[in-house]
Amino acid sequence: MDVEQLRRQVLHGLHRPQKELPCKLFYDERGSQLFEAICELEEYYLTRTEIAIMQAHISEVAALLGRGCVLIEYGSGSSQKTRILLDALQDLVAYIPVDISEIYLQHSAANLAAAYPGLAVLPVWADYTYPFTLPPLNRPEARKVAYFPGSTIGNFYPDEAIAFMQRIAQTTGHNGALLIGVDLKKDPDALHRAYNDHAGVTAAFNLNILARLNREFGADFQLDQFAHYAFYNDLEGRIEMHLISQQAQTVHVGEQTIPFKAGETILTEVSYKYTLGEFQHLAAQAGFNVGRAWTDAGCQFSVQYLIAGKEERA
Repeated sequence: MDVEQLRRQVLHGLHRPQKELPCKLFYDERGSQLFEAICELEEYYLTRTEIAIMQAHISEVAALLGRGCVLIEYGSGSSQKTRILLDALQDLVAYIPVDISEIYLQHSAANLAAAYPGLAVLPVWADYTYPFTLPPLNRPEARKVAYFPGSTIGNFYPDEAIAFMQRIAQTTGHNGALLIGVDLKKDPDALHRAYNDHAGVTAAFNLNILARLNREFGADFQLDQFAHYAFYNDLEGRIEMHLISQQAQTVHVGEQTIPFKAGETILTEVSYKYTLGEFQHLAAQAGFNVGRAWTDAGCQFSVQYLIAGKEERA
């Protein structure tokens, strides 16, 4: 990872009229642990709903992905959902988890390698929003399949999501595929609860981004002077997470001075929600067609199988 490039992104974002930080900063070791805790919360429907969809349709998913593939997971985290795939896929050539949190990645990869002793587990420490190099394989694969679970595609602005999926298509190449989790539009109250849990875990996750800036970039944020705030922006069709300055203050990041007015916010994350039709249109702009889209009974979430440049709809 290019630390200086990330520093430039941080400073550029903090000097914008609407201050913002790249959400990739969430995922240091502590942030990754907090996110796993979020996934266990009652209010956070996304993880358990996606797991239920995968469990209900895993035979069809495995049949579509086929034998002898390489599975490349973007933002692997604990790889909890991946085990459902690993248990079902036949003659898997390798599993390549890609994550921005090096310590968390190595720990999760070691656990998976122990659980699946016959599987080549080849972790890649990288910022997957940029091109990265795949590790060499011991044998050729039938196809490359990218796996992008959760609702992380929603963290990209739409034009960024298109560019990101185009890069995935380049990585998977001819005959490649993308298995992706996509959160769907729903009752805004359910969305509000999911990002404003009563236990305050999401607030701690949000504030941890400032703790990381203090530790790694020489900043002096006073965490008790900022508060978590998340809301659904109906016009844009997205959740927005902010950190609100509780008073007028000045913060330093290295030698840079960042002034804050009382009530001024830092935008730390967006999470776009889509209808099935909206995401189909987005994927098409990236050169993908939706081969299958599975949802839960309440249509809260979807798991979608995308094929580059092919029509294969149920």
